[in-house]
Amino acid sequence: MIQGETMVGVEDLRLELGGRQIYHIDRLAIRRAEVLALVGPNGAGKSSLLLTLALLQKPTSGTVEIDGEAARNGNALGLRRKMAVVFQQALLLDMTVRQNLLAALRIRGIPRREALERVAYWLDRFGISSLAQRPARVLSGGEAQRASLARAFALEPRVLLLDEPFAALDYPTRKALLNDLGGLLSEMSMTALFVTHDYTEIPYLAERVAVLHQGRIVKDGSLREVFGEDMLKRSLWAPWET
Repeated sequence: MIQGETMVGVEDLRLELGGRQIYHIDRLAIRRAEVLALVGPNGAGKSSLLLTLALLQKPTSGTVEIDGEAARNGNALGLRRKMAVVFQQALLLDMTVRQNLLAALRIRGIPRREALERVAYWLDRFGISSLAQRPARVLSGGEAQRASLARAFALEPRVLLLDEPFAALDYPTRKALLNDLGGLLSEMSMTALFVTHDYTEIPYLAERVAVLHQGRIVKDGSLREVFGEDMLKRSLWAPWET
């Protein structure tokens, strides 16, 4: 199914829970170095689809391919290690910021010296070196999400999956993080899926948008193709409406 420059792809992917269809995706592909924004109202199936792509939620049927390899029971762990996921809640361990990053790298088998170098580098890139020895439990929402993003980037993933990581943040914190993250994604040519219900976040990170409605992708294209010129002229941070 996946050919050429496609990094993440699905075909005839379905998820049913409790007799209800959560999503049915005929086909979706994310190219290498592309950031795809997945938008839609609450309950559309966005987070469930992201969890399936992260190989954390088994679909009812269909195919998921990561970097040209179809996911199966025997290779799921290896494929997961090509990815990193950042959720709305930072999900940091009850240890220092530095230890959180170091633990993630050590679990992936990164030698200690290299892991320490990566930790120092990414704490600096996200502007939180001064928080390295601070317990994660006392961080503000913005600080915790910066630590979560630094941990994800330190893993050097082939694919980054972002599940509404800014939804709980205030406007100044959200805007600063969006600016920083957008720059890094572009600089590193990283493949990413960005799930959000707020279309005003999209221009910071992505140029392509897929709209999920009642479990089906109903639109897929550039910002102008999907939303039109009116969307681009609206005030930032207005709520997304169907």
